[in-house]
Amino acid sequence: MVIAVDFDGTIVEHEYPKIGAPIAFAIETLLKLQQEGHTLLLWSVREGKMLQDAIDYCESKGLKFFAANKNYPEEDSSTASRKLNADLFIDDRNLGGLPDWGVIYHAVKGMERGETSFEKIMMSSDENQRVRRRKKNFFIRLGEMFENNKY
Repeated sequence: MVIAVDFDGTIVEHEYPKIGAPIAFAIETLLKLQQEGHTLLLWSVREGKMLQDAIDYCESKGLKFFAANKNYPEEDSSTASRKLNADLFIDDRNLGGLPDWGVIYHAVKGMERGETSFEKIMMSSDENQRVRRRKKNFFIRLGEMFENNKY
């Protein structure tokens, strides 16, 4: 699978144009996905020196992207479409924000299994299963009573 990954707010905390603090398990998860055979593209608003700084940061952590802001390293950005040909985009600007990196990993694994339902993909993650087992607080139980007309 080809996976495009944003940098600011996704791999590191959003401190653009500086490089923010690392987001927990981002690099480790991306390295694992790469080891499992996925092609990773860095997809960032950064260009020039700031893009190179992001590339260098990732490489210092052992993560080397196949290409940055391109579909492949030799692509001529002056003639190519700016849109990447990726199967999946991981970005903090997603609807709902950036999920935990454990959830992201399990979502990718679900997609590999052919899951097409977002709900099924999310339910397959250990993080989501842990959340479902939590005790419901008073307000959640009250809301469920109103929804089920049991008040």
